Amino acid sequence: MRSFSDEPVSKEQVNTLLEAGRQAPSAGNLQARDFFIITSEETKQALVRAALGQTFIAQAPLVIVVCANIERVKPYGSRGIDLYCLQDVAASVQNMLLAAHAIGLASCWIGAFDEGPVYDILDLPPHLRPVAIIPFGHPAEEGKERPKRKDDVHWHD
Repeated sequence: MRSFSDEPVSKEQVNTLLEAGRQAPSAGNLQARDFFIITSEETKQALVRAALGQTFIAQAPLVIVVCANIERVKPYGSRGIDLYCLQDVAASVQNMLLAAHAIGLASCWIGAFDEGPVYDILDLPPHLRPVAIIPFGHPAEEGKERPKRKDDVHWHD
């Protein structure tokens, strides 16, 4: 969904989203992801610029940036740094998107952005890597179901 009303997201709804993200499975239960809550118009506008001009980000009353926490997966070496922390973020994001839908919120998983400006906007330390920007809000219109592939399953007996 890329169209949000101006109705605010309640603290209870924010907590539901965060709890869904926290409950996601993670490699070694290291929970190698951190959540940044953004409601400031100035910060949302800066994220729009970092996200290649995707203006609907600023329209949402709530934006959550999910970062991979590289420090937490160092015990797994390069596989932890290159893969496990990204999987932890992905599982958390998916849980949050499903939770948003369940409580009547709209959302959109954004991966198209320039990481450098996001580091600056959020003043991130080097061990956090921004992976997803997710605007959340009440939908301004009815969503459309997008077709899904049916040729992507391959049986191997």
